[in-house]
Order: sequence, then C-alpha cells, then structure tokens
Amino acid sequence: MSISVAAAVTAAGALLLRHRMLSWGATGEEVSASYPGDDFVGRPRSRSTMATTLPAPPAAVWPWLVQMGADRAGWYSWDHLDNAGRPSTSEVVEEWQDLRTGDRIPATDDGRFFFTVAAAEYPSTLVLRSDFTLPGGHPLEPAEPDPPAFARGVWGFHLRELPDHRTRLVVRTVGRDAPRALTAVFDTLFGEPAHLIMQARQFHNLARRVRSAVASDAATSEAAPDTDTETRPPAHTDRSKK
Repeated sequence: MSISVAAAVTAAGALLLRHRMLSWGATGEEVSASYPGDDFVGRPRSRSTMATTLPAPPAAVWPWLVQMGADRAGWYSWDHLDNAGRPSTSEVVEEWQDLRTGDRIPATDDGRFFFTVAAAEYPSTLVLRSDFTLPGGHPLEPAEPDPPAFARGVWGFHLRELPDHRTRLVVRTVGRDAPRALTAVFDTLFGEPAHLIMQARQFHNLARRVRSAVASDAATSEAAPDTDTETRPPAHTDRSKK
C-alpha cells in the first residue's frame, strides 16, 4: 500500500470516528433535527448531538438538570475533573429548583467561568450559554463584537417523553471560536474528546440517580397506608416563567 493510500484510509477513518464521537448515542434523525438554542450562536463552527434514554418522564428528570452548577448540585460527571473533587449531589434539592432565563450558573468555584441560562422551558428545554475571551476567560456579552480570540457556545438539554414513562434526552452543543488556526486543532484533539468523556459520564450518572429516585418513590407509595381520600399529584410549576 502506498503512503498516499494509507494516508487517505487513515484520514477517512479519523473522520468516521470523529462523526461517531460527535453524535454519541443519537439517531440520525436527532442529529439532523433543529433544537431551541441552535441559532443563539451565529455562524457556528462546531456542533455535537449526543443522546440517551432515561427511566423516568421529563417532569422527573427536569429537577436534576436545573440544579446543576459548581456551587449547587455539581455536574453528575467526573467530579474530580469538573467539580473540584466534590461528589455531585444524589438528591433533588428544592432550593436549587428556581432557575430562570438570565440566571448565571458558576462553572468553577471562584465564579470566574459561568454559564448563563439562555432558555428554560419546563420540562422540555434547558439551554446554557457561555461567551468569553481567550485565553484570559473575560466574559463577553452575546451581542458584543467578537475579539480576536474568543469562544462562544451553547449547551442545550432537550427532553422528549417516551412511552412507559421514559425520557429521551438529547444534548446539543453549538459553538464558534477564534482564531481557528489554533482553536480547530485544540477542539479536535482535546475539546471534542473531552466533551464526549464528560457527557457520557453525565448520562450514566443521571440515569443512576433517576432510577434510584423512581425506585424510592415506588417503595414509599407501597408503604403508604390506603385511604379513602382521593389524592392528586402535586402540580408542577414552570419556574422559568415567573
């Protein structure tokens, strides 16, 4: 095999691997679909779509998502990498449920890096946005002109109810950064693989927490005494519209 043919085969394999990495767990339909927040970053240079199925309806998954944050529940991923070694919480905390569009969610303990809630529609859509300069990390406004070196992106969580009280969770990222001569290399060699590693771990840990909560609720219901009084499920409030 000639060097040119070997190089072509290697390049084709790398492109295929990258495509699978950027669409981990997602169907072709989910990859090609449009989601709220896709147009929040103009002229995007990157996009990924990853997905999983969770064993509870969207209303039961939503509370775990809205409480994410460095000073809140954590990120349910590799805690020693993204949560200063603190274990992400394993329960839903009521005081962290009031999340609204425009709120800031610290990504680091010191609050230097943060996400802004760009959209929050109970219980189907949560879109987090980040805009900052490179390499200093100075925050940028979404409408602010791009400096020579920057990164802008959205991290969207989109929930769809499935039969048997399950949720299809699709996570879409869209980004633009510069200078591309440098950021493209960094994204391909580090950013994209890191995102897959962290997102896959978050999927796994979310499923474990949701499954445990469902089992706990079922056990509580079985242990409760029967009464003749009609009971109703608690009403869910769309906190993002307050």
